[in-house]
Amino acid sequence: MQAPRRFINQMMPNEAVDQVFLVREKDLRTTKAGDPYVTAILVDRTGAVPARMWQASQAIFQSIPVEGFLHVKGRTEDYRGNLQVVIEACRPYPSEKADLGDFLPVTDLDVEAMWNELLEIVRGIKDKSLRLLIKKFMEDREFVAAFKKAPAAMQLHHPFIGGLLEHTLNVARACRAMLPLYPGLNADLVLASVFLHDIGKAAELSVGTTMSYTERGQLVGHIAIGVLWVADKARAIEQETGEPFPRRTLDLVHHVILSHHGSFEFGSPKLPAVPEAFFLHHLDNLDAKMFMTLHAIATDPDAQSAFTGFHKELQTRLFKRSGEL
Repeated sequence: MQAPRRFINQMMPNEAVDQVFLVREKDLRTTKAGDPYVTAILVDRTGAVPARMWQASQAIFQSIPVEGFLHVKGRTEDYRGNLQVVIEACRPYPSEKADLGDFLPVTDLDVEAMWNELLEIVRGIKDKSLRLLIKKFMEDREFVAAFKKAPAAMQLHHPFIGGLLEHTLNVARACRAMLPLYPGLNADLVLASVFLHDIGKAAELSVGTTMSYTERGQLVGHIAIGVLWVADKARAIEQETGEPFPRRTLDLVHHVILSHHGSFEFGSPKLPAVPEAFFLHHLDNLDAKMFMTLHAIATDPDAQSAFTGFHKELQTRLFKRSGEL
């Protein structure tokens, strides 16, 4: 039986190592005596550690996969006050056998439970055209798989596997809770737009051995991708039903997607111009900001300080003890 994984942030000097890492970098160097050795950066979801393999060879160096997985046997040591791994033996490890959750940050919540709750919320949509539109996305297995896996962002909020789903569900919960306060809102448009506003991130962001922007994401962006996808699904519905998809309904959905960042400065091609767009924008921004503030406090390295370091995106230092009344 394989021993439980010991993550990098748990490791101490003088430990035996026998487990799989993700390789970020590698280099083949020579000692002063002219002997080749390998340096590498090994990572898991908790951090990175430098590694060296003495008495290496060109063949061993070539066999180490950058942005791939490597089964390492060796030991840890203290090198000038920092931890490093001395590799005594290694071999490539099949990527299909690796648990990405060990190497990339992942949501702490149950993905399937979140997905089912999100579906339950959007089942409250009564408008026939919007119900058909959402159903088209739910039936798209490739889209659903990507949506469940994608992060919501690379850095600012929910930057982990399952982050897009977690963020979307949070916004959906907030909308459902607050809709009774504003009976003048079109609840069907709000609920449909909650589901659809960030769908383009399923194509903008890629999760493999790393999280990164896709080529399409860089060139087009998630807002435009989302609008294009909605238009594609609307055309498919027209072909199946033989009836035109309501133009105003499609325009309103597109508008809420296009304006949900709230300003030109933050990438919205349109400014909110209907109450439902303002509603979604502010709840979307609220969830992002709550993640950023709570995460900054929880991960601040100085446990003794009452304030975090300066947070560039929030433009402030956060007081960490507001809960200690």
